[in-house]
Amino acid sequence: MKTMEHLSPIKTVNPFNNQVVKEFDVMTSEELEAIIARADDAFQSWKKTPLSQRAKLLHKVASIMRNRKEELGKLATLEMGKLLRESIGEVEISANIFDYYADNGEKLLADQPLETPIGSAFISYEPIGVLLSVQPWNFPFYQITRSAAPNIMAGNTILLKHASNVPQCAAIMEKIFLEAGAPKGVYNNLFVPGSKVDVIVADKRIKGVSLTGSELAGGSIASAAGKYVKKSTLELGGSDTFIVLDDANIDEAVDAAVYGRMWNAGQVCVSPKRIIVEKSIADVFLKKVQAKFTTLKVGDPMDPTTDVAPLSSEKAAQDVIAQVEQAVKEGAQLLYGGHRVDCPGAFVEPTILTDIKPSMAAYFEEIFGPVFMFYIVKDEREAIALANATDFGLGGSVFSSNEKRAVNIARQIDTGMVYINHVTGIAPELPFGGTKNSGYGREQSIAGIYEFVNSKLIRITEAKNSY
Repeated sequence: MKTMEHLSPIKTVNPFNNQVVKEFDVMTSEELEAIIARADDAFQSWKKTPLSQRAKLLHKVASIMRNRKEELGKLATLEMGKLLRESIGEVEISANIFDYYADNGEKLLADQPLETPIGSAFISYEPIGVLLSVQPWNFPFYQITRSAAPNIMAGNTILLKHASNVPQCAAIMEKIFLEAGAPKGVYNNLFVPGSKVDVIVADKRIKGVSLTGSELAGGSIASAAGKYVKKSTLELGGSDTFIVLDDANIDEAVDAAVYGRMWNAGQVCVSPKRIIVEKSIADVFLKKVQAKFTTLKVGDPMDPTTDVAPLSSEKAAQDVIAQVEQAVKEGAQLLYGGHRVDCPGAFVEPTILTDIKPSMAAYFEEIFGPVFMFYIVKDEREAIALANATDFGLGGSVFSSNEKRAVNIARQIDTGMVYINHVTGIAPELPFGGTKNSGYGREQSIAGIYEFVNSKLIRITEAKNSY
């Protein structure tokens, strides 16, 4: 078995042309030990640092990210292929999240008084220690921000194990924290393989772990965290439904479905993967979708006129094509696309699949690419049943001109989030997370800052009234 010292290097491979750009050595066991020790040592002082100073650090991180958004955006596009305008937008929303917790953290972490008939009591929110954050490549800055911003504000310290195909994005965030004035050890990047995550979780100095990734990775993390009695949060896959009712604005729904699905080349956990349309408007809707597809430009993600970027890697492209081919083999209809683009890079054509049945793998699987799976239902009851016919429960959308009707349907969809007349989105003040096999726990918003704190009860009574 290979030791960390003998593992292959971590690489940046540009998915636009599949060329290796840069390589990084895997950290040695001694380097890893030193970083964990540094993070634990930093926690001893960071937990005592006034909230106002923690907020000042996060504001500075946000400012640096905004000032360097073009540079950071180009780095994300280079490493995982997304459209440059999407990458820059990701940097901006990440900066907003840092500012949100800087602006609101002191209020959210203030002692919370409790009503009690005898004496007084309150909840004190206290940090718990070093946290391991295991994050994916599809949003290389946003994903790490979701875990770093609230937890550093709360007084914890962070170890980041990022996806192996975005090492430069991982490394630059540690540099940004140091540039912003973070004490060494508050935020730390790890260049280690996924196989070493369980070993890190087992370390007594690690007090919690947050992961965004696959069901397989989530199960492994949850098992390791449970074994060592440590808190964990998981955001796993999604097979988000996009329900279009017969009273919806069809043009708006078409635009949202197409561009929502092509966002990040379809590599979004909350992308509208299953488009469910009532029968009376299905033909019109699908014709408009096909018309939109003919206008989509696949190409260079640095080009502002490009609509669909390459996938994150050659393997990702091969996997998506294999899923499409399997669906067709099992009887699904390939209405549009479904092939590789004839050029270098990890490109897949925008694709439309119809006639997908429960007997097919595609009915249950998440296809992480620019594949539009179209379903027709006779009414809203059937739409709800189809929406819930998945092991995933992350996000979803309902399009209707009748708000009351849409909200009633939203309440019946088994997901952590439902957006009305909008694709599932992100905002600092809105909680993000799912249910079922999409994981547990919440990030962002008020909820995100309480996941990894000790909500300690402090009760005060006079000695004669105590019990």
